[in-house]
Amino acid sequence: MEFIKNPAFWVGLCFVLFLLLLVYKKVPATIAAALDKRADTIRNELEEARRLREEAQTLLAEYERKQRAAEKEAESIIALAKEEAESLASETRENLKTTLERRMKLAEDKIARAEEQALGEVRTAAVNVAIAAAEQIISSKMTPAASKKLVDQSIKDLKGKLN
Repeated sequence: MEFIKNPAFWVGLCFVLFLLLLVYKKVPATIAAALDKRADTIRNELEEARRLREEAQTLLAEYERKQRAAEKEAESIIALAKEEAESLASETRENLKTTLERRMKLAEDKIARAEEQALGEVRTAAVNVAIAAAEQIISSKMTPAASKKLVDQSIKDLKGKLN
């Protein structure tokens, strides 16, 4: 019984007893169940990750579609704004043209009135100068006898015109 003194014997015996105990207590089944449960958990997590990835791809596609729609809408808004700006610029040009034509007409009318007034003033001055010159000439050349003859002639002419 020398093998009883050998420590390898005891280690081997303990190992065999440990294995028997494990088998008896259904430890392998428990380990297998725990591993199966862990595999199921990992499988579920992988499935959840796949589902989340698909959901994220769907959301990404939806956001990209919305972004394209927003870009198209922005482009149409910009185009509409350009059209409105061009229309407003055209309308402003027309209004400016009309205003300038009206002011030009008013200025021309004012100039014409000023010319007429100036011509009237020149005529009045010319008449006044002519009257003054005529008075001077008449007063220097007219004698009382010639004056009487001119008055008599005018009265005669007046009688003929009245009848």
